[in-house]
Amino acid sequence: MADFKIQSGDWNELKQDAQLIRRSVFIQEQNIPEDEEWDDQDPISLHFVVYDQNQAIGTARLLQNNSIGRVAVLKQYRGEGIGLLLMKQIIQVAEQQKREYLKLSAQVYATGFYENLGFIVEGDEYLDCGIPHIDMNMSLSD
Repeated sequence: MADFKIQSGDWNELKQDAQLIRRSVFIQEQNIPEDEEWDDQDPISLHFVVYDQNQAIGTARLLQNNSIGRVAVLKQYRGEGIGLLLMKQIIQVAEQQKREYLKLSAQVYATGFYENLGFIVEGDEYLDCGIPHIDMNMSLSD
């Protein structure tokens, strides 16, 4: 596996790289309207960007309400464990911040990926931007 590095920071620090990835994955690949991709949570969330050398290849954000969102890896890098690396880093940071739980809204096809990390399905499927999603959560407190 290549030597991937993860940087975390605020929107001002990581906006350019995070936007590049999210635009490619969500707006171009999944046809999510641009005005639905960007929201008021970006400026107040902790962002994570995975780099292969100097190339931004994956991103996610951790919101103040313990929700993980906008998890995306560029198409040509999928299947290399980048999403797993990214999620483990977010979980570790959340534990260091003494958060009691994490939650996310998973695209249904990715449910197994999140279950392998310890997330549990909660509730029923629903559509978000026309894509089937389901809520999942993970307890971090012992």
